[in-house]
Amino acid sequence: MTQILVIDDDRTIQMTLTRALKKQGYGVVVANDGELGLAQAKAMQPSLIICDWNMPKLDGIDVCREVKAIPSLANTYFILLTSRDQVGDLVLGLESGADDFLNKPPDITELNARVRAGLRLQQAYQALNNQKQILENELAKAAEYVRSLIPPPLHSEPIHTAACFMPSAQLGGDCYDYFWLDQDHFALYLLDVSGHGVGSALLSVSVLNLLHSRSLRQNHQSEASVDFHCPGQVLAGLNRYFQMSEHQDMYFTIWYGVYSCSTRSLRYASGGHPPGLLWIPQPDQSWECQTLHVPGLPVAMIADEQFEVASCQVPPGSRLYLYSDGAYEIPQPNGQIWGMPAFKQAIAQSISSSSAPLENLVAEIKQAVAPGQTLEDDVSVLEVKFN
Repeated sequence: MTQILVIDDDRTIQMTLTRALKKQGYGVVVANDGELGLAQAKAMQPSLIICDWNMPKLDGIDVCREVKAIPSLANTYFILLTSRDQVGDLVLGLESGADDFLNKPPDITELNARVRAGLRLQQAYQALNNQKQILENELAKAAEYVRSLIPPPLHSEPIHTAACFMPSAQLGGDCYDYFWLDQDHFALYLLDVSGHGVGSALLSVSVLNLLHSRSLRQNHQSEASVDFHCPGQVLAGLNRYFQMSEHQDMYFTIWYGVYSCSTRSLRYASGGHPPGLLWIPQPDQSWECQTLHVPGLPVAMIADEQFEVASCQVPPGSRLYLYSDGAYEIPQPNGQIWGMPAFKQAIAQSISSSSAPLENLVAEIKQAVAPGQTLEDDVSVLEVKFN
């Protein structure tokens, strides 16, 4: 039975409303003042509340504000019972959260019509909330699946890895992975799909699965696989496979590298991605930053794009940082962005002063977000230490 709460200190009005509503088949609970009414609302969770405006202790406006501030009651249809008819009064009632008004003393025909309309809306709100909850549960499952694809930290003798992934929404478009191609060659990458949410996450997972399974072909007609030791081939293969015209106009940036343990060399290519930052320890205990930048368009924009490959030496003890642009493009209260210089400074301080540099860096990134604000973009950072 649909439950309606009537809050009014006038016994005559109580009896009039109760009789009329029960005649329509509703369950009715009555409270004599605002404080008791608010307590009853919390206890019974009614579908609809009819509340007098003028009452002692707590008036109808305050009751309405309190009710609408409670998450479980926020969608409860609230009718203010009042003899006021000035525009300013109606505006005040609406601003407090009231959904409708009923003149006092109430006309029974009008009462029944407004209650029916209010309950229809309340049922629609409930249906939407149920669907929202189902969607949130599905998104949570999808986010859990995406997290399950992210590789665990690697603590092998030649290489250690650590990483963080902070999506701006429940699902994000950032992704990273690393794996051994053979006993000597270690592949690693980080990519950032345009946009946010489900579509970006699906494209990100598609790229990750394709690379992790090493099933990327040189082209759609060829059976020959891409040589994953060659960063340029990998990016060219992805570019042919994921053209914007076939994937809802989405594109992605990626930095892909292959490290050789025997030669301590790193070959890499970039598809429009921020440069890798290689931090090299110096004899005086300081660190030198080498920017691993290679020009290149984001993947999926031009079908026949070729990607340049560069290389560098990696001295023992060096640390490589790959990251998405959300790690440094963080809006500040003054209208500026946190920026790359501040991001590099945070890395330098974290390496020099912390036994857990990545954890310290993540703390600095979070601190750069203005109080009360949330991340506007996904943030991913991959740290690789070459022993």
